[in-house]
Amino acid sequence: MLKELFPHEYAESVFAIDYEKLYALGYRGIIFDIDNTLVHHGDDSTPEVDELFEKIHKAGLKTLLISDNYKKRVERFNKNINTLYISDADKPSPKAYLKAVKMLGLKKHQVISVGDQIFKDVLGSNRAGIDSVLVRFIQNPDETRIGVRRYAEYGLLWAWRRIPGLRHRIGDIYTEGQGSFWSKDILFCNISPLTYAISETKEKLRRYLQDFFGNDKFSKIRTRKKLKNLVSEHSNTLIKKGKGIDPVLQENKAVNIELACSKINGMIIRPGETFSFWRTVGSITEKKGYKSGRIISDNKLTPGLGGGLCNLGNTIHLLVLHSPLEVTEFHSHSDALAPDGDHRVPFSSGTSVCYNYIDYRFRNNTDQDVQLCLWCEDGKLRGELRSKKPFPYRYEIIEEDHHFSKEDGVFYRISKIYKLTIDKATNEVISKELVRDNHSEVMFDYDLIPKELIRE
Repeated sequence: MLKELFPHEYAESVFAIDYEKLYALGYRGIIFDIDNTLVHHGDDSTPEVDELFEKIHKAGLKTLLISDNYKKRVERFNKNINTLYISDADKPSPKAYLKAVKMLGLKKHQVISVGDQIFKDVLGSNRAGIDSVLVRFIQNPDETRIGVRRYAEYGLLWAWRRIPGLRHRIGDIYTEGQGSFWSKDILFCNISPLTYAISETKEKLRRYLQDFFGNDKFSKIRTRKKLKNLVSEHSNTLIKKGKGIDPVLQENKAVNIELACSKINGMIIRPGETFSFWRTVGSITEKKGYKSGRIISDNKLTPGLGGGLCNLGNTIHLLVLHSPLEVTEFHSHSDALAPDGDHRVPFSSGTSVCYNYIDYRFRNNTDQDVQLCLWCEDGKLRGELRSKKPFPYRYEIIEEDHHFSKEDGVFYRISKIYKLTIDKATNEVISKELVRDNHSEVMFDYDLIPKELIRE
């Protein structure tokens, strides 16, 4: 049983495989998984993937797509490739793989499968008696966490690399300049949750060292006296109510935000200085009074210490976007954590912070002091960005093509968000800057999505 969990080969991507070598080794058909193997989950085929399939077919190999997704999604992906396919495959059951062999008109030893998951693609192939190649799963840059199953897969690959008795082998199937897994190390952080925690500590230390030896001069001075000119302001309700929203976590979020605000309120950022969220707020501990609020982990809303501070980070980001200040570090998560209510505010959420290496930072690149004021009052988080004197421009955030779309059974908020710089004297738009190409998974009850904003 254990050996069924091990692939015959491992490749960095589908583009690292030499398909002519596979043909020379006697293979005549390839079964491909789609999501996170050929493209990121839910995406359409790309010109590069379409070209890859043309190359594979020219090499004399037949192809077949096999996916657990529904027929419509597979057909959408397959529209330019036009190959055989099986949807609703129920992996790791071997039935779909055996059916694939018959559809290809080949023998099992002439077929090889390519996929990104051990517990589905590799296990299903091995159960059917078909050779398998595991590829590194496709991960977006803003996906900072992976699921528990991925950790288990990396642990298995770690053993597969080091214990010869567990190895299946095909041989050299790699394109020129691409080594196999045998010449590469798995990232230490991806072996297990323990090694992830060790790596996280390393990243925190790295940030400390970068700041110590770096050239940034950080803001430190706070004052109760507000600067005269109001540059921008924003407020939002601290405690949200609705279906599926835990009221206790919402109350805790309010506590967390008020604690963090007390560290930031009145902060003066002088010309050339950088504001750092985590250098100002400090570490998050129960001893300091922080409680369990909502955090995003493995793309799910779960309880976590200090939950809700992303909401505070997002409020600061909105204040800064409505100013000439320069954002120097920004990380994002879903911009669809809760329903919009009566009025849609672009960037109502979506800023991610996690102590201390996932930070939010901006630099004062103007010639005067600015001040960040944040406080909680009457059930609202209130924020102001102030300066000594007015700036010659005003700034607006606009959203275009805002809608929701269902992909593989999951809804996403889709839009483009721009920052406009407008001359106060002439009311002329000086510049239009894209600040977010929004594709955010909806984290709230789908029944609350406005029907008129849903597109097929």
